[in-house]
Amino acid sequence: MSTKTERIIGAEAVVRSLLAEGVEIAYGYPGGAIMPIYDELYKYQDKLHHVLTRHEQGATHAAQGFARTSGKVGVALATSGPGATNLITGIADAQIDSTPMVCITGQVASHLLGTDAFQETDVISISSPITKWNVQVTKAEDIPGAIAKAFYIAKSGRPGPVLIDITKDAQLSELDYSYEKCTNVRSYQPVPTTDIEKVKEAATLINAAKKPMIVFGQGVILGGAEQEFKAFIEKSGIPSAWTVLGLSALATNHPLNVGMVGMHGHYGPNKLTNECDVLIAVGMRFDDRVTGDLSKYAKQAKVVHFDIDPAEIDKNVKTDVAVLGDSKDTLGKILEFIEEKDHSAWLQQFRDFDKIEFEKVINGQLNPTKEGLTMGEVLQGINKATNDDAVIVSDVGQHQMMAVRYANFTHTRSNVTSGGLGTMGFALPASIGAKMGAPDRHVVAIIGDGGYQMTCQELGTILQTGTAVKIVVLNNEFLGMVRQWQQLFFDRRYASTEMTNPDFVKLAEAYSIPAKKVSARGDLQGAIDEMIACKTSYFLEVMVEKEDNVFPMVPTGASVSDVRLE
Repeated sequence: MSTKTERIIGAEAVVRSLLAEGVEIAYGYPGGAIMPIYDELYKYQDKLHHVLTRHEQGATHAAQGFARTSGKVGVALATSGPGATNLITGIADAQIDSTPMVCITGQVASHLLGTDAFQETDVISISSPITKWNVQVTKAEDIPGAIAKAFYIAKSGRPGPVLIDITKDAQLSELDYSYEKCTNVRSYQPVPTTDIEKVKEAATLINAAKKPMIVFGQGVILGGAEQEFKAFIEKSGIPSAWTVLGLSALATNHPLNVGMVGMHGHYGPNKLTNECDVLIAVGMRFDDRVTGDLSKYAKQAKVVHFDIDPAEIDKNVKTDVAVLGDSKDTLGKILEFIEEKDHSAWLQQFRDFDKIEFEKVINGQLNPTKEGLTMGEVLQGINKATNDDAVIVSDVGQHQMMAVRYANFTHTRSNVTSGGLGTMGFALPASIGAKMGAPDRHVVAIIGDGGYQMTCQELGTILQTGTAVKIVVLNNEFLGMVRQWQQLFFDRRYASTEMTNPDFVKLAEAYSIPAKKVSARGDLQGAIDEMIACKTSYFLEVMVEKEDNVFPMVPTGASVSDVRLE
């Protein structure tokens, strides 16, 4: 906190305010309307490292990846007009996945606002539905307060993205600068007060349950509640399943971890959702990909919902007991009231379904008899090479579902993916930020040949920064997930899903990245080991089965009980 004032320009106030918030890395792309801020960044480059991405969308995804592995607020910068609009996909992605991010955009001078000036776009109106808060600053003296408020809102309560749009004249005008961190905002209560009576009600339901089941989401990770959650399930003995974003909050090999729920989730937790008598949701939002047909979702069960966001209660699934509050606090509190239980007979039902799934699906992925490589065996090879300790950054598509199904995790904040928005092109730039947020860990990007080509220009960012990310493109020469649906539901009419791809190895080598292509099973593990052992970035292309499908699968509009194994 700085109370002493100094006379500086608004652009310097931006940089100094970022430093006051502890920002060490920012991602962005310069342009005319934000040039004064970049000029100040140049002067402070020994304190605040700016990463020049090759596209503004790449800056937002890199900031997301950084936030997801580090637990800090990601920062992205862009100029006005197309620079600002290029941030929109990443902002929307961060909003639906509750990722803390502060985006700063330059804007035309205040006297030009509303005149359709060169590169003027009303980014405030555009971003309002997809930000937790946004503001346009037209006066230099308002900059420190806006940035302080932005960081507080972005990281408090249920995190999310914030956008600050700063006119060029505000950047160039002088102010008496001082900085005070924001600790509260009138009428904004980021963390609801936990009602201890609700905690006791929840415990009563849980203690009486014969077939309880937990579904946990990213709220456990965002609340830093991994240890409290583990203590909760171990004392209660309750089988626990995860959403895509909840993955890695609990080690995948934990004896009470029963797998993933949802469209491509595991057979047991999907089937038994409609047999449990108490369903306990922890830090998840009952997304449609988790629930399937809501009219047939867990109708037999009492529902207990732990969440920090009151808006999620009863939004999709009717709750019997809602426990509002920060997950670390609420899970810590309920430990006192729950009884030690042994639900081994109920847990065995999940394991019986596991055996069926293994025989019908998993064995074919991990021990294939066909000649072509499978995505599952690639993930198994990465698990082996990294001792289940890599950060896996997945794009969107079949490979994403294979990654979350077959990657093993022993540490939290190890699964980085685009969950709610499903953004193709996410993984490559996000892996750059993820590596910078967790520099001592292996970071492996799992990408399909389609999504890879949406943001492959970010290889230039890797070249310039020397970021040691490992890139694995699982190439089936199709937009695989769309093709799977066309096969199953559109009589194999593969409309605009077959890909004619470039030489990916040559492309990587053009950016001075070591690269290899594998199509034979005998070469796979050696190539993966070589990639992981490499001290620099590495690109590995694996040619996989063209028409392999992701199963289990809950068809759109079906009940989770109708999960298909083939």
